[in-house]
Amino acid sequence: MADKIVIDVFKEKKAEDFTASLSQPDCRANAGSAAAYSAAMACALAERAAKICEASNGENERLSYIVRNCEILRGYMVNLIDEDVKSKRPFSRALKEGGAREIEATIQTASCIDAEIVNMMKSCLEFLEELCPLCPAADRHFIREAAELAMSATRVAQSVIFTYAAMSTDDTYRFVTRRENEIFLAERTALYESIVSGLDQ
Repeated sequence: MADKIVIDVFKEKKAEDFTASLSQPDCRANAGSAAAYSAAMACALAERAAKICEASNGENERLSYIVRNCEILRGYMVNLIDEDVKSKRPFSRALKEGGAREIEATIQTASCIDAEIVNMMKSCLEFLEELCPLCPAADRHFIREAAELAMSATRVAQSVIFTYAAMSTDDTYRFVTRRENEIFLAERTALYESIVSGLDQ
């Protein structure tokens, strides 16, 4: 009789169960899933801040757009918790069964979800920057906290990207990946600093 296959759906786990799973050395979820979790929380706080701004300033087309898109981003990041696990399966299989060529062929795929987290956190930070002057003083901390989580998710996702890129035998790919992500981090850091500056005014 074949062994029963157990499929974990990490996005449906309670926080206690997800973090307990993540703490185990044999867990299929890794830092990329943790980054997606943090990114989802960043988007949740951004959505909360946008709704507060809407309640304070009155509904308008732009604020409704930000609320709607923060909600979409939050749901998307939640889905990426498990998509990250799926994206790394070919690499894990190649590592066990394949040779250098098979491993090389799966490296980009293994970090594609992490790259998407880095990409989407820019949108989250841009929304937060826009909300700064509209948010009541008593609630501005939500914007800062969302920005902190967005930056944390970005840095963790980039760490995963660098880990996989380092395994590549392609010097150009390694260089471009590192340089590209240095630029991305600089862009997001500039947004973060603009947010902090805006909140302090």
